[in-house]
Amino acid sequence: MLIYNVTTGVDKKIEQEWLIWMKEVHIPEVMKTQMFLGYRMYRVLTAAEDDTVSYAIQYQAQSINQIEHYLDKFAPSLREEVKKKFGDKAVSFRTLLEEVL
Repeated sequence: MLIYNVTTGVDKKIEQEWLIWMKEVHIPEVMKTQMFLGYRMYRVLTAAEDDTVSYAIQYQAQSINQIEHYLDKFAPSLREEVKKKFGDKAVSFRTLLEEVL
C-alpha cells in the first residue's frame, strides 16, 4: 500500500471554511479520479504556530503508477483550484509513503 500524503498549513482565520471546502469539494474531486482507494484526514498536533493549524490528508493507492497518473493528469488543475480559493492562506507540501509493516 502506498500513501500520497498532503500536509497543509492553514491560517486559523479560514480554518472552518477550508475544512468544509476540503470535505465537500476538494476531497470528493480527488476521489472521483479513481486513482485512490480511500483517504484519511488528520489534524497535526505538533509544531503548531499561533496563527496556523496543520492538517494531513493521506490518500491510499495500490500502485506508484496510479499516483504518477494522478500527479500528471489531475493534480495540476486540482492544486490550481486550491490556490485560487485560498491563496497563501493554505500552503501544502506533499510526500509519498510506502507501508512497510
